[in-house]
Amino acid sequence: MFVLGVAIYFRCAWEFAVRGLGTPAPIAPTKHLVTTAVHRYVRNPMYLGVALAIVGEGVMFRSFHLVEYAAGMLLIAHIFVLFYEEPALHRQFGESYDQYRRGVPRWIPRLRPFHGAGAEAADQRKIR
Repeated sequence: MFVLGVAIYFRCAWEFAVRGLGTPAPIAPTKHLVTTAVHRYVRNPMYLGVALAIVGEGVMFRSFHLVEYAAGMLLIAHIFVLFYEEPALHRQFGESYDQYRRGVPRWIPRLRPFHGAGAEAADQRKIR
């Protein structure tokens, strides 16, 4: 679980840098909406990756406190997403983000990848 969580986080950070031309930090956000890779399945994979890594540590160290910590971190992330991140993304990307938000769940990954709001454009750049 730990390795999977770390891999998810770093893949998303890579997508932010390469496709979004920014970082995960609010002080240096992406210039382009990232809807590729893991973001095609769930809107907040970085938070989920971090939580998975923490839960993995809890399992490794047999520490229920780390599992509680992961739950608390997700609660704080949820509040941050609702009151800061989603409104900021709406202001920055407008209808593209709204379309992405309608097609991709916030926390529970979808089974099939999302193919809208910039995902096709990213695919076309790969083909060319």
